[in-house]
Amino acid sequence: MEALSDFIGQINSIVWGPWMLALILGTGFFLMFGLKLMPLHRLGYGFRMLWAGRKSAGEGDITPFNALMTSLSATIGTGNIAGVATAIFLGGPGALFWMWCTALVGMATKYAEAVLAVRYREVDEENNHIGGPMFYIKNGLGEKWLWLGGAFAIFGALAGFGIGNTVQANSVADALYSKFAIPHLATGLVMAVLAALVLIGGIRRIAEVAGKLVPFMAITYVLAGLVVIILNIGAVPDAVVLIVKSAFNPVAATGGFAGAAVWAAIRFGVARGVFSNEAGLGSAPIAHAAAKTDSPVRQGTVAMLGTFLDTIIVCSITGLVIVITGAWTGGETGASLSAAAFEIALPGYGGYIVTIGLALFAFTTLLGWSFYGEKCVEYLFGVRSITPFRILWVIAVPVGATAKLSFIWLVADTLNALMALPNLIALLLLSPVVFKLTRDYFADNGK
Repeated sequence: MEALSDFIGQINSIVWGPWMLALILGTGFFLMFGLKLMPLHRLGYGFRMLWAGRKSAGEGDITPFNALMTSLSATIGTGNIAGVATAIFLGGPGALFWMWCTALVGMATKYAEAVLAVRYREVDEENNHIGGPMFYIKNGLGEKWLWLGGAFAIFGALAGFGIGNTVQANSVADALYSKFAIPHLATGLVMAVLAALVLIGGIRRIAEVAGKLVPFMAITYVLAGLVVIILNIGAVPDAVVLIVKSAFNPVAATGGFAGAAVWAAIRFGVARGVFSNEAGLGSAPIAHAAAKTDSPVRQGTVAMLGTFLDTIIVCSITGLVIVITGAWTGGETGASLSAAAFEIALPGYGGYIVTIGLALFAFTTLLGWSFYGEKCVEYLFGVRSITPFRILWVIAVPVGATAKLSFIWLVADTLNALMALPNLIALLLLSPVVFKLTRDYFADNGK
């Protein structure tokens, strides 16, 4: 196992090297400026489309609102609690700044992904709307690029078992064991049964659950974080200054914090930012492709809200609580660091908030990613592969709950980069389509 871990670690250092970070941020900047900053100045329009999308009609399987909730169910997960904490532990407070930067340009990336997903989606033999990077590569770039679509589907299916399944189950099992002494296997088995009950209903059932559970859990967690911030409002300005300064200056060792270079802040801030909001991974457009809409651009404006809500709102809450309480110097990492920060601010309650929040976030992520992986497998092997995939997905939950966390995080992190590469290439090649559809839409609608 140690040899395998070292091997994957070497691959990880390559795929998450400077060129990958430049590609992710560079693609986001290119799309943002090609769209003339539209995702930023049309943010309010996106929220209006989200509200209207609760009952929107058109071709598709789920409402635009539930498409975003399904997407958010997959993105608001351990990355918002454990991922943010890990980024700060490894890169210092400055990592949060680079997460923000990744999210701002990531809004353009997520918008472009959804526009292309709806534009090039298909209907399968069971009359379900399917789409995502593999389909916009196939239908947008042509036959000579089919290998790239196949590569995405392979990496996406494999990544799902990491980022969307075993990592989530493992994080919940660890949190529940440390807080309530619940055995890891018991947590894994309960999560597996609950997941199986939802997956039987496919995307419609997943969307229904996500549409109800995601808003509730996100609002509850954000409110708890805001309480902490308000109680420590005097420390917020200094925390923000520390975050910005640390993004450009090395952070010295202090307390249990080992110190971090600027490169570590950038590397872990961008990597964990992508892990959390998934902008550029190509996962979210698989959900948005199922939306009931006749307008790729309208759905794109809804989709870009996912990155804003996930990172600018939820991740910022976690990061600020960790920094203003000083918990980041205590030597803890992952979900334990987030729990320690909330416990410092809300003694007797904080740890429970993080533990329960993590369990809910991770469970919905597991549901959302099951759909992503399912569609990747369907693209490769057809609709007959869906049932075997769901069985394997459920079996993987208790396996992940009892596995070694550090190894699972390493594998998930590596697969994220491999999954993003084909998608980012496709986004750059198809960017003229995104720009034209956007110009035409806002010109025709007089917006």
